Amino acid sequence: MGKSLEPGADRPPVDFPDDETMRISHEAIYQALFVQGRGALRRELTACLRTGRVLRTPRARTRGRGKTFISPEIMISKRPAEATDRAVPGHWEGDLIVGLGSAAIGTLVERTTRFTLLLHLPPMSGHGQEARVKNGPALAGHGAEAVRDAITRAIITLPEALRRSLTWDQGAEMAQHASLKINAGVQVYFCDPHSPWQRGSNENTNGLLRQYFPKGTDLSAHGAEAIAAVAATLNARPRKTLAWKTPAEAFEQLLRSANEHHVATTT
Repeated sequence: MGKSLEPGADRPPVDFPDDETMRISHEAIYQALFVQGRGALRRELTACLRTGRVLRTPRARTRGRGKTFISPEIMISKRPAEATDRAVPGHWEGDLIVGLGSAAIGTLVERTTRFTLLLHLPPMSGHGQEARVKNGPALAGHGAEAVRDAITRAIITLPEALRRSLTWDQGAEMAQHASLKINAGVQVYFCDPHSPWQRGSNENTNGLLRQYFPKGTDLSAHGAEAIAAVAATLNARPRKTLAWKTPAEAFEQLLRSANEHHVATTT
């Protein structure tokens, strides 16, 4: 039980060093077992494999998979350098925190001020009652369209100078990023896979938010007003990195500056 087939592929060259016909890759052995095994034999073979999988996918095929909505020019490596050093405001990081029953709350954090916006993503009618329909709407409330619209509502009223970019991980909820750019005027950049530190401010904020929205709890129980109150509480915390200003104070200063600049350039 729990055997790997790799030794079976690597052993023949040791036993038959001069016989080139005694060679086989472990991938070929796996494929033969999965293709030829049937019924009780297939179940017995599967039980003996370390992974216990009933289907073997060649590694080359899995390496070729990717998110079709992500292209090289919108990876984080292409994000303007001004976003990295936080010198220029208006660059945001975003994510979802997910709870019981797949309910979620969206989080947006402005990199310069650490100002936080929370997105209310209520489940759609039928969530938890109807079977998930393939290619149907994301009833949990955080499908690509719902997230796009929530972000648009949250930032569309901000001056253009304060919605320069948004950095997100490679979750499917951001599949509508091109439409988001049109609707809200914000360019989305994607982190590298499994690299949460590339959204460091957002990850830190999500950790703080878990004080209010613990893991394993039903996040759909929190209405829009309750979520806004939590965001206000976070934004009222003085931060050492802001010289003990609060994110709300720092962001308000940016708003005034952006509005004054807009008035100056239009008069």
